[in-house]
Amino acid sequence: MVGEPVNLNEFQELARRDFYAGGAEDQYTLEENMEAFRRIMIPPRILVDVSRIDLSTNVLGYNISAPILIAPTALHKLAHPEEVVTARAAAACKTIMALSFTSSCTLEEVASSCNAVRFFQIYVYKRRDLSALLVQRAERNGYKALVLTADSPRVGRKEADIKNKMTLPKLKNTERFLSLEASSDNGSNLAAVAKETKDASFCWKDIEWLSTITNMPILIKGLLTREDAIKAVKVGVAGIVVSNHGGRQLDYAPTTITVLEEVVQAVGGRIPVFFDGGVRRGTDVFKALALGAQAVLIGRPVIYGLAAKGEYGVRQVIQMLKDELELTMALSGCHSVKDITRRHVRTERERLHSML
Repeated sequence: MVGEPVNLNEFQELARRDFYAGGAEDQYTLEENMEAFRRIMIPPRILVDVSRIDLSTNVLGYNISAPILIAPTALHKLAHPEEVVTARAAAACKTIMALSFTSSCTLEEVASSCNAVRFFQIYVYKRRDLSALLVQRAERNGYKALVLTADSPRVGRKEADIKNKMTLPKLKNTERFLSLEASSDNGSNLAAVAKETKDASFCWKDIEWLSTITNMPILIKGLLTREDAIKAVKVGVAGIVVSNHGGRQLDYAPTTITVLEEVVQAVGGRIPVFFDGGVRRGTDVFKALALGAQAVLIGRPVIYGLAAKGEYGVRQVIQMLKDELELTMALSGCHSVKDITRRHVRTERERLHSML
């Protein structure tokens, strides 16, 4: 590629990072996460005064510049020497970063790198005391919410990791407490480590335990069905992140944009619903908002920006999405994020139904 990237896909071409780019098994869900967006149309609206567009919104009581958050993604040092630059870029863009528990830097290092609102992502270990310690450290260092990733009792089979013999490096948040020495016959130790350390018995009733060890609101990430959305409301979480883990867990799981509306309807406005998976354009952000998401989380695009151009690259990625979203809103007759409604998009099912 010659010249500066002009969209997020060109950042991916610059970055070339197999660990982040790959998905589970046939990578069907990975690819469909993006393709499903292409089947949703946006009917333009004309003769609306859109001389001023306001992208700002509110997430759990915190004002941010646009409905675009940074999703928890592991091991940023595989893309760039300093993970804290992602946090700085989020702060500069006036948005929220959810720090992965498998971050290359400690949560304390990230917290001290800049003044910003940030969330902390967690899995629950067999050693509940270790999970509790991480939660307490996050709260003590000013993190404002927990993102519980709930779709990974085991790690999905990513064949690129096996071919590349990917092994988990030391995790600074847990290196003093958690052994990562599990071995595997297939060349990658990721699944073996997860099986040794993660609590596969963790279930709905255990959300109560998690809520007793923190005052932070809990977002549950990894829901794809109406049934699980109803359960999430019942156990009292503060919000839901519709996600299929970027197509890295269960292959042939439904794409997130196709189930978003089902989850939103099940929740019925009782808690906010956020969206994760396949966002590469401002039009994608617009479509997710129109189908009921309060905001979207972006993971891989941030990593691609980080790998290609460091902090500046992350800022570019977020700004590109903001610029594209603003243009989409203007051409759709929306002054603000609150103006984006269900009538602003037409799904494939609706188009087919109109042909009958």
